[in-house]
Amino acid sequence: MKAAFLEQFGGPEVLRYGDVPDPVAAPGEVVVDVIAASVNAADWKFRAGQYARHAQVIFPQIPGRDFSGLVGALGSGVDLAVGDAVFGVLDAGREGTYCEKIAIKAAIIAKKPDGLPHVNAAALALAGLTAVNALDDTLQLKRGETILIQGGAGGVASFAIQFAKHIGARVITTTSTVNRDYVRSLGADEVVDYNTQDFTKVVSGCDAVFETVGGEVAQKSFAVLKPGGRAAFIASGMDAPKPTRSDVTALRPPVPRSRAAMERVGQLIASGAVRPPEIKLYRLAQAAEAHRLSESRHFRGKLVFQVR
Repeated sequence: MKAAFLEQFGGPEVLRYGDVPDPVAAPGEVVVDVIAASVNAADWKFRAGQYARHAQVIFPQIPGRDFSGLVGALGSGVDLAVGDAVFGVLDAGREGTYCEKIAIKAAIIAKKPDGLPHVNAAALALAGLTAVNALDDTLQLKRGETILIQGGAGGVASFAIQFAKHIGARVITTTSTVNRDYVRSLGADEVVDYNTQDFTKVVSGCDAVFETVGGEVAQKSFAVLKPGGRAAFIASGMDAPKPTRSDVTALRPPVPRSRAAMERVGQLIASGAVRPPEIKLYRLAQAAEAHRLSESRHFRGKLVFQVR
C-alpha cells in the first residue's frame, strides 16, 4: 500500500511517500481501507520526536491518528461487516493513518453518520473526541456557565465552541483578526483578537477555560478564572501546567477511545449541533507541505488527506 512515512525524526522534509506492507487484521480487529485522514498537531510533534515513547520507536513510522474509510477485511470476533463505512481514532500512543489501509480494534471505531463525507468524518474524529471529553467529561461544563476557548479557529477549538453552545454555555474565544467572523459563525458570544488585545485584560470571571494553544497562553489562562474555576489543557504535554494560583484547578483530558465515544461525536454531527470545519485537502504525497502549514498554526479548520 502507499503511505506517507518517516525513517528518522526531524522537520517536514523527513516525510517520504512510497510503498509499505499491507496490515493484517488480528482477532478483534478490522482492516479499514482509508479514504481520508486528518492532520493534527500531534502528528508533527510525533514527526519531530517530541514524545518520550520515541526512544523505543522502530522505523519506518507512519504518522496520523484519525481517519474515515470502509471496512475491507475482518479479524475474528468482530461485529462489523466488509463495506461498512466507519470513522475513528487510533489507540492512545499509536500513530499510523497516513496510508491506504490500517488495522484497528473494531471496538473503538464507529459507523460513519449517513450523508457525512469521509473527508468531514476524518476531520471531526479526533477533534470531536477531544472536545467532547474535555468539555463534558473533564471540565463538566454546565448550561449557563462561561468558558474561554483558546485558539477558536483550530479544529478542536472550533468543535468545542459549537459543543459548548449546544450545552448552553456562554462562549468567549481568542483568534486572529482574519478569523473573527469565522468563530462568530460557529457561535462564539465574544471574540478576543489576540493580535490587538491581551485576553487577560478583557476577560475575567470564567467558570472554565479550554486551552488548545500551549506555551505562554496556557500559563496566562489561569488569570481569567473565577475562584473555584477549572481549566483543561491539551497543548501542554501529558500533564497540565501547574496553576499560578491556589483557588483553581488544572486538568489534562485523558481522551479515551471507545465506540460509544465515537458514536457520541457522530450523533452531535448528525443532529446538526456541530457542523464540519473548513477543510483544506492534500494528497498523501504532499504530507511535508501539510505539516509545514499545520506547524505554522496559521490556518483555520482542518487539513485533511484525500487518500482515495
